[in-house]
Amino acid sequence: MDSFTSFFDSQTSSRSWSCDSLKNLRQISPSVQNHLKRVYLTLCCALVASAFGAYLHMLWNIGGILTTIGCVGTMIWLLSCPPYQQQKRLSLLFLSAVLEGASVGPLIKVVVDFDPSILVTAFVGTAIAFICFSAAAMLARRREYLYLGGLLSSGLSILMWLQFASSVFGGSASIFKFELYFGLLIFVGYMVVDTQEIIEKAHLGDMDYVKHSLTLFTDFVAVFVRILIIMLKTLRIKRRRRRKGETETTSDVRSK
Repeated sequence: MDSFTSFFDSQTSSRSWSCDSLKNLRQISPSVQNHLKRVYLTLCCALVASAFGAYLHMLWNIGGILTTIGCVGTMIWLLSCPPYQQQKRLSLLFLSAVLEGASVGPLIKVVVDFDPSILVTAFVGTAIAFICFSAAAMLARRREYLYLGGLLSSGLSILMWLQFASSVFGGSASIFKFELYFGLLIFVGYMVVDTQEIIEKAHLGDMDYVKHSLTLFTDFVAVFVRILIIMLKTLRIKRRRRRKGETETTSDVRSK
């Protein structure tokens, strides 16, 4: 999710996929390709910093509301800095990543205590989805997916309203489940739109790789958190049913 990105006008177009189209990167100039390399390298570093933040929470239990507020404040500070202050903006990006990791730390601690394999599976699944949808955005025609931005923004507004209404008026488990899956769909869509928007901006001369890395970082974390929660809830339900079945079996044996 990139709440700081402006909406783009766009055009729809059809595309026929073939082996040749998968190899066609001619529409991405060498300068834009180099820019994308810097963006993804910075993104990887931010993810490492975020993992470090989660590790700090595991050690000292620092994650919470303060780290979340600090993360948002650091992101706003980064976006307010002029582009030529690259070193300062990089430091702010990594600091916000550490704070984001600490904020997600309580959830990660629950997952690790329950089943550590969920964490690895969720991260790999998020990485695969991120790579696939980013590749789709790169291989598509310029501006082909940007028209989705308005639709996704509307969906995001609905999601935020649902979360607000649930926190104020209370919500059922079914509403929470809908918010979870609907949010996952929204942020997966943002992976495509934001990647193509970055490419389009780079074509127009905007080579701010720090800001673009921040955009993709927020998308990645949003998808990762939702996949993690879905997998955790699914595994909990399966184990609960298994224990219930074992209990019923034991009761039947005793009754006989």
